[in-house]
Amino acid sequence: MMADQSGTVQARASQQTTVSTAEGADLTRLVIGILGGTGDQGRGLARRLSMAGHPVVIGSRDADRAKSVAAGLGAELLAGELNSAAAAKADVVIAAMPWEGHRDLLSSLTAELAGKVVVDCVNPMGFDARGAYAITVPEGSAAEQAAAVLPDSTVVGAFHHVSAALLLDPGVARIDLDVLVLGDDRAATDLVAAIAAQIPGMRGIYAGRLRNCGQVEALTANLVSINRRYKAHAGLRITDV
Repeated sequence: MMADQSGTVQARASQQTTVSTAEGADLTRLVIGILGGTGDQGRGLARRLSMAGHPVVIGSRDADRAKSVAAGLGAELLAGELNSAAAAKADVVIAAMPWEGHRDLLSSLTAELAGKVVVDCVNPMGFDARGAYAITVPEGSAAEQAAAVLPDSTVVGAFHHVSAALLLDPGVARIDLDVLVLGDDRAATDLVAAIAAQIPGMRGIYAGRLRNCGQVEALTANLVSINRRYKAHAGLRITDV
């Protein structure tokens, strides 16, 4: 059942309810906005985070499409809005738009995203006859590009290697993988790791400064190759942590 935009989502956003994370910390149930949230990755994250108890606002260039997607996911606490409204209403924002529109969309939302944690999960990739390959980004990575165009936001890189197919599959109860979390602000990376850990099976693992996000994003091309060869939905696990 979809939450009404002016009802359940906003009501839950005002509650100061806390939940226990895998790390043992208490986390207030924040409103999460997902920019470009009508794509597979955005829809999958919206579904799982809503199931974990977060009010989630799916953003799109088309408000009607966002509302339709939210309704079609069949999870509670979901609403659909324009990207600008999703950014404004959320406490934490996930950037899940296609790489081609990454800079332009974020640049248009600097005011709405000011003072907020922005989680960038975009993987700059191309495809040709030889398969997937990483695209060179002038700033070093999509996350660093986001930080460059959002000087008043705190950018964290995370959720790069999570299979949208698994996130969306109602038959999959647990997503057994580690989410690599990168950023320059300790409180922000801890927060994002804790949010990731609310999805059953996931752990959030700190993996370095934002300047190290390029190789993490690029590794997605290797996972695509693994998945194509083995017809799988491979993820990552970090040992001895």
